[in-house]
Amino acid sequence: MRINYDFYDLEAFLAVKETGSFHLAAERLHLSQSAVTRRVQKLETALDTVLFERTTREVRPTLAAKRLQVRAQAILEDARETTLAMRDESVAFAHQRNAVVTIAVIPTVVAALLPRAIKRFRAKGNAARIRLLDHTANAVAESVAKAEADFGLCSIPALEPNTRFEPLFDDQIVLVLPKDHPLTAQHSVIWSDIEGEDLIVPTRGTGNRLLIDEAMARSRRPLRWTYEIRRSTTALDLVLAGVGIALLPRSAIAHQAGTALTYRPITRPEIIRPVGFLTRIGQQDTGSVQALMAEIRHEAANPAEPV
Repeated sequence: MRINYDFYDLEAFLAVKETGSFHLAAERLHLSQSAVTRRVQKLETALDTVLFERTTREVRPTLAAKRLQVRAQAILEDARETTLAMRDESVAFAHQRNAVVTIAVIPTVVAALLPRAIKRFRAKGNAARIRLLDHTANAVAESVAKAEADFGLCSIPALEPNTRFEPLFDDQIVLVLPKDHPLTAQHSVIWSDIEGEDLIVPTRGTGNRLLIDEAMARSRRPLRWTYEIRRSTTALDLVLAGVGIALLPRSAIAHQAGTALTYRPITRPEIIRPVGFLTRIGQQDTGSVQALMAEIRHEAANPAEPV
């Protein structure tokens, strides 16, 4: 059985029933009286019953109208509740998506890119919470590909077929050493300068170690190391304690200003890693994600600009 009436017809019926007048019902609904009449007539035709007895002096509801009133009110109330619930759910979902921005990031670029970018993000009125997933480069790529992060900050190009890499800046691998180390007398060092030193290097399987090994292979030079570490912060602690000197990205020492550590560029060969955004192809970013990415781009292009 087809239902040949709609909510507007029920609404017109109830207005007439409650006001006792087609004229007053029309005023309540901000419609013409003829429009209200047509809607009630349509409902009567669909239900195959007379709902109002009309005379020149009054509009009297029939027994069918009295029986329909409760059901019509319930139908319209359910419709209103459903509409409000769906709107509330949509708003809540939109708020939830905008409330948290998740970034998968290699730890070495956090200090160089995020603190000042986040301050500008906040200064412009953005209230979204920020979740950082500090991972290896490979894990960053996986997090972005699996939609566990809104975007990644990474040092290797796209490894997954559904991701895209946007370069932000080139990060040089440098030699980190104590400020009182003899090599600080040089503006830069070459690989032969560090022979015999206790060298701290990233562990195999990391993005930084892969870059170093590839550069050594191209230059036909062996990599002689004393300590392997997984995290750059561990290497910095060891250098600070005088245990050795370390090969690390320049961004890893960006937050060490004022400490007893410094760095020197290392050449022949020079090792550069590209740092950039890793995003998922086809993803629709929220306004908060777009705003934070814009501030990170700004920071990459203007690293010395005051906040």
